[in-house]
Amino acid sequence: MDAQGRGRADDVDPADQWVLNPNTGEYELRLAPSAAQSSVPGPRSSGGRGPTGAGGAARARRTEPARRSGAAASGDETPSPRRRTSAPADAAAGRRGRRPAQKKGKGKKVLMWTGGSLAFVLVGTSAAAYLYYEHLNNNITSVSDDGAGTGGFSKDRAINILLIGTDKRTGKGNEGYGDKNSAGHADTTLVLHVSKDRTNATVLSIPRDLITDIPDCPTTQEDGTEKVIPGKQRARFNESLGQEDRTPSCTMRTITELTGLKMDHFMVADFNAVKTLTSAVGGVDVCLAKDIKDKDSKLDLPKGEHTIEGEDALAFVRTRHSVGFGGDLSRIELQQQFLGSMMRKLKSNDTLTSPSKMIKLAEAGTKALTVDSQISTIKKLADLGAELGKFDTKNLTFATVPVDDNPAEKVKATVVLKEPQAQQLFAMVRDDVSLTAVKQEKKKEKAAEAARLKGPKAPASEVRVRILNGGAVAGSAQETLSWLQVQEGVTKSENAGNAEQPLAKTTLEYGPDEADQARRLAEIMGLSGAALKPGESVTNSQGLPAMTLTLGKDFEGAGVPLTTPAKVPDEVQKSTADKVECAK
Repeated sequence: MDAQGRGRADDVDPADQWVLNPNTGEYELRLAPSAAQSSVPGPRSSGGRGPTGAGGAARARRTEPARRSGAAASGDETPSPRRRTSAPADAAAGRRGRRPAQKKGKGKKVLMWTGGSLAFVLVGTSAAAYLYYEHLNNNITSVSDDGAGTGGFSKDRAINILLIGTDKRTGKGNEGYGDKNSAGHADTTLVLHVSKDRTNATVLSIPRDLITDIPDCPTTQEDGTEKVIPGKQRARFNESLGQEDRTPSCTMRTITELTGLKMDHFMVADFNAVKTLTSAVGGVDVCLAKDIKDKDSKLDLPKGEHTIEGEDALAFVRTRHSVGFGGDLSRIELQQQFLGSMMRKLKSNDTLTSPSKMIKLAEAGTKALTVDSQISTIKKLADLGAELGKFDTKNLTFATVPVDDNPAEKVKATVVLKEPQAQQLFAMVRDDVSLTAVKQEKKKEKAAEAARLKGPKAPASEVRVRILNGGAVAGSAQETLSWLQVQEGVTKSENAGNAEQPLAKTTLEYGPDEADQARRLAEIMGLSGAALKPGESVTNSQGLPAMTLTLGKDFEGAGVPLTTPAKVPDEVQKSTADKVECAK
């Protein structure tokens, strides 16, 4: 019997309105007989108005750029032997933002992990199903990426998502968290990279106290005009959001400046996101290696396993003084454990095969986060989720960017990149190198790439190559030509101008009889096996066969090696989402 039949027509849980039709075998959204179709709950900010008509046309545009940290994640749904704690979650409070001119919408992290499973709520052609689809669309809050992103993910390339947790005090019951008068910071920042072949993924945690440069940030204003917020040198990374009116698009630009990774999309969470999503999923399983009582986060749990949600879940991801070394880096490890657990929960059969739970996740997910305007509809989020849900949790690696204490400080409060390990890690992610072992096919591909570098090498004087600029900075082809001829003895080389199309990565194409030349040039230039492409020769200006070297966007200058590390530096702290770890 559905909620309407029990006499709870007002403020019902949408999950209780879905019932099994014995004639079709499908779930349908049942409304009260006396209610018009438009009585399906509308967006919270519209006072229950339906998605069509005057009420729908006059929707309030919520554009709050900041939500809370620790992007949600969870573990198995077996709470009976464990302590369960919960807190009422107010997802409705504090939702109106500064940009009424932009599209209303609320980010959807749950969709990210459950893939196409949300399709359950969209199945069917009934008017009620359509209205519920529109209702979910109305939940979504979005803001512009101000051109900082790629313009949208693609199914035929790797995907990069920026996940931001802010410490802004939005939402009921959050007055005691974060800085009282702060506009919010990028308190927790994660970069999710999903490989091109969807076999693996990497989550990079960026320490909030990392000293970096924040670039100039073009930002859309309330009246639709654009304002360039000046950059800042040697600033804390967390100042890339909220401070001086910076929006998530500025954090996007800062990430690209720092790592070389161009983001496709962003999702922003506030304190309430952690509370509502953990409650919707039925709690997150966590493990403690010791009793934890943290007076700052208010977490009070004994040693052992627990299923937590609501306020306890938020306290868990905010805890730092009682774990590890008591700093932000220790809190990052705790959050990674939490995320891995939620990943396991969201991908479990207990979640994916439960119609009621999927509806609750759809409700909480669409209300929980803020996304960029490129993915501000259920359909776009579902398409993205289908791509992000393909990899196995054992091939999802959490890694923290390696850092050192800031040597410029007597009292250690900030950190700087640990080099060269940080750049090696960034290069691996940019070049789509998995941080874990993946499918056998992937291993064979890597072995084949390595084999291209093995074998006899021709003398440098016999290497014939034409050099094209395919996306590197202007003048790179001529610079490389001079370097090869003068310093490396590759005299049979020539500048062939610009390539017909830009390339992301530098490539060296060679004919069947030029493998020994290709291996020598790869050695000289520091090219990886992946850069060598067996193909066809071209004819150079002397009428002789030659290889083609195309300098891609990754080219950093003559003599700078382009080899991608094959192994994660030992100094990088990492873990995988399939393993249960206990907080220490």
